[in-house]
Amino acid sequence: MKLSREVKTGILVLLGILAVVMGFSYLKSSSVFDNSRTFYAVYDHVGGLQNGTQVMLNGLVVGSVTDIKFKDESGKLLVTFNVNNDFDFSNNSKVELFDTGIIGGKGLQIIPAFDNAPRAKSGDTLNAASKPGLTELVQQKLTPLQMKVEGAVSGADSLLTNINEILDDPTKKQLQQTIVGLNQLVASFQGSANKLDQLLDQNKGQLDNSIKNIDHITSNFSKLSDSLSNAGLAKTVKELQNTVKNLNILLANIENGEGTLGKMAKNDELYNNLSDASRELDLLLQDFRLNPKRYVNVSVFGKKQKEYELPEDDPAAEKKKIN
Repeated sequence: MKLSREVKTGILVLLGILAVVMGFSYLKSSSVFDNSRTFYAVYDHVGGLQNGTQVMLNGLVVGSVTDIKFKDESGKLLVTFNVNNDFDFSNNSKVELFDTGIIGGKGLQIIPAFDNAPRAKSGDTLNAASKPGLTELVQQKLTPLQMKVEGAVSGADSLLTNINEILDDPTKKQLQQTIVGLNQLVASFQGSANKLDQLLDQNKGQLDNSIKNIDHITSNFSKLSDSLSNAGLAKTVKELQNTVKNLNILLANIENGEGTLGKMAKNDELYNNLSDASRELDLLLQDFRLNPKRYVNVSVFGKKQKEYELPEDDPAAEKKKIN
């Protein structure tokens, strides 16, 4: 059967239309004979997401973005994407917007939820989520640091301003004079150090002899210490310590009124008796010296002994009057 030119032309036109439709579908990342499901997600900001971006599930490409447009006057963006029917998930699953690389680019990934919720079907609006990218994370970390650095710079600027206000011309002049004085002081110390070095060099021999003498004296002291140790000095010191200990005990007993010495030191009655006895003995000796006839009577030729009369100024009489 021979086809006419019109039929051939019609077939070519249909094939061209089919090729255009299939090419357009390919450019939109959708297949003409595809029966995938269509889902929606609403975002405040899509970060440069484009049509045809691949949609992943557990790292596997399962679909693509087909449309992005404003949802309403609120400025929210409605993202439309297709997913193959090969994998089922709950309608509580999330659609996360994430960075596909370090230098930029956005992608969508489905985070499936395996719960008892109904299966997601075509036309459902899934929960939208955004995963911060590397740039956003760095910005979040650097923003507080930037604020601190700015505060530190501002504080340093204020400090320098205050220092400039404090260091007026008279203060600067005084500071310069102080630095000059410090330089002179350092130079003086340097001169003293040089003189000390010269002195040490000049008297090096004498210093060596002095050090040798000191070493000799130390050696003698060491020998003396050994001699004292060998002579029983430790035993003598120990006996001296025991003697001092016994003496302390004796003094403590006397202080407490124990023993003869303690009673003599602490007994007031004994002291008074001794004081009275001493006074009586003194009176007796004085009376014996003034009136020896009272105690010694010598009779010559049998003469009768005269009775002794007590003088008026006799100390014994005064003692009796006092008692």
